[in-house]
Amino acid sequence: MSRPAILEIREATKTWVRERTGESVLALDGISLTVERGEFLILLGPSGCGKSTLLQIVGDLEHLSSGRIMYTGQDGARKPTTMVFQEYALFPWRTVLDNIAFGPEMRGLGRAERYASARRYIQLVHLDGFENRYPHELSGGMKQRVALARALNNDPDMVLFDEPLAALDAQTRRVLQNELVRIWQATGKTFIYVTHSLDEAILLGDRVVVMTARPGRIKEIVPLTMPRPRALTRPAEVQALERLENLLKEEVSKALAEEESDARHE
Repeated sequence: MSRPAILEIREATKTWVRERTGESVLALDGISLTVERGEFLILLGPSGCGKSTLLQIVGDLEHLSSGRIMYTGQDGARKPTTMVFQEYALFPWRTVLDNIAFGPEMRGLGRAERYASARRYIQLVHLDGFENRYPHELSGGMKQRVALARALNNDPDMVLFDEPLAALDAQTRRVLQNELVRIWQATGKTFIYVTHSLDEAILLGDRVVVMTARPGRIKEIVPLTMPRPRALTRPAEVQALERLENLLKEEVSKALAEEESDARHE
């Protein structure tokens, strides 16, 4: 059974202009997509296909050239979204607790309330005992947990992820992939997640939106119905992985050719 929609993207188009040549570049071309409340949605595609641009448009960090983004929550009002990036963007002068409490502080919540909420999210991301540490005292994986807890402490309807685990080593990345699924299940939030990794898409997503090389269009939406936790050695996961590989082969080749063309024009 499908869940109610939280977001409607209709004919989203984005163009930008090359600074050096003045040439107009079509980054996104007519993207239409419904995001379901509480789902873990993956945006997958080759480099330069516009998946991060689409994420930033949803997060109100970029503007559409044409098309519409409609929040379809119960009251019809735009609810907060929050972003988690590959770079942790933590305040180095703030402790873990103070970093996580930052959003509610900016919204004017009282000290007791915002720190109580921050401590709940510290427990959720398994950072108990590290409340008074500073970012330079943490590993990369721990910093990303702090970034996630800070995002969740803003109480957003949607959490947007732009390749948050790409800079981590393989072992840490696998642990945090499991943690992301656990936290998503515990919070019931809608997660929209950009990745280049086919493995990560299979392990995390409810649906995978496969995008074409630039200009970015939706090539296919692949539902993933395997139970969690998933393992890339099981037949269903292997079959899904092969399907994504086949969908992306041609698009990766196109993206590489586009990069070569861009380089010649620089």
